[in-house]
Amino acid sequence: MKSLKKLFKWLVILIGLLVITLYVFDCDYMLKALRTIYLQGHTTAFLEDYKEFDNSTIEAGQGQAWAVHKDYNTTSETQTLLDWNEKLGTVAFLIIKNDSIWFENYYDGYDKNSKSNSFSMAKSMISAMLGKAIMQGKIKGLDQPVSDFFSEFSDGKAAQLTVGDLSSMASGMNWDESYYSPFSITTRAYFYDDLESMMLGVKVVDDPGTSYKYLSGNTQLLGMVIEKATGESLSDYLSKSFWKPLGAENEAFWQIDSEDNKLEKAYCCVASNARDFARFGKLYKDHGKWRGQSVLDSGFVAKSVRPRFIDSPQYGFGWWLLNYDNKNFFMMRGHLGQYVIIEPNDNVIIVRLGHKSDKAADPFATFSADIYAYIDEAYKMMN
Repeated sequence: MKSLKKLFKWLVILIGLLVITLYVFDCDYMLKALRTIYLQGHTTAFLEDYKEFDNSTIEAGQGQAWAVHKDYNTTSETQTLLDWNEKLGTVAFLIIKNDSIWFENYYDGYDKNSKSNSFSMAKSMISAMLGKAIMQGKIKGLDQPVSDFFSEFSDGKAAQLTVGDLSSMASGMNWDESYYSPFSITTRAYFYDDLESMMLGVKVVDDPGTSYKYLSGNTQLLGMVIEKATGESLSDYLSKSFWKPLGAENEAFWQIDSEDNKLEKAYCCVASNARDFARFGKLYKDHGKWRGQSVLDSGFVAKSVRPRFIDSPQYGFGWWLLNYDNKNFFMMRGHLGQYVIIEPNDNVIIVRLGHKSDKAADPFATFSADIYAYIDEAYKMMN
């Protein structure tokens, strides 16, 4: 019994020293990661983890219901689609054809109003907010230097950094885009309680504007620029500029770093539903117009869904691009397989939300096999 008490005593001391060490080296975010993610049986962020974080609210206005297609849900999922949905834990699958909901189904207890984490689909929303700020004259254009907003980026290579570089993933930052390592800056950003101070310490080590490299830090810094330029929180600006004008039917939540700082995680983490996420797909499909009104500049939209760099045809300004089966898709895309996929010529929008993607099967593939499967099976259903 004495030996057990002694062992317990030393265990408590070791845990205490570990906690103190984490705080001393500003790594106490790991404790939050342990509490909110790992102790709940997850190895990474998950669909409903917004409930474990502080959030700001994206207010909805007068909701505009989607039109329902005359052939709504007259066709069922193909067996292949059912297999993919079961394998990867799909919670929502939606096909919008000619601006009407043609098919939708929900799984695992989710429904049309259920909220789930957008993850990096929020990057497309941030890019839209950049376009809106430019349209309103609050940001001069894609070539405006980031140093105009944050003097920390006034020296060396950082002085060349523009807001367009951030949106097109061409910043040259020293950022580690690793979602599963507890030591990466991406993990730190997800759990850190002062995102602005963290971002202002990031360095630009390569020439900005010369090549594509996907880094979540780009979008976080861009969100900070937008907040400073507009004088509004990202949640309020998104609500006023898009959520209300596009007729979102439900309020949404946006994870913030802390109740003290209230800075949104710009690179991720809007909690909403398939129908409301799809509204951004329709807006871009329709060249920035919604119900005949110009919400975004059509030139900005066109530029966003074209590659900036010839040798990186998969990305524009905040949107993923895929040429497949003689069709040109652009998409919002997030961790664990959150997708809004648009084919403008066919007037089709495909939304898939779920617990997993097939990225692990080939981590080096630009587009994982599940993306192709959702496109293929949706078109088989429509045909």
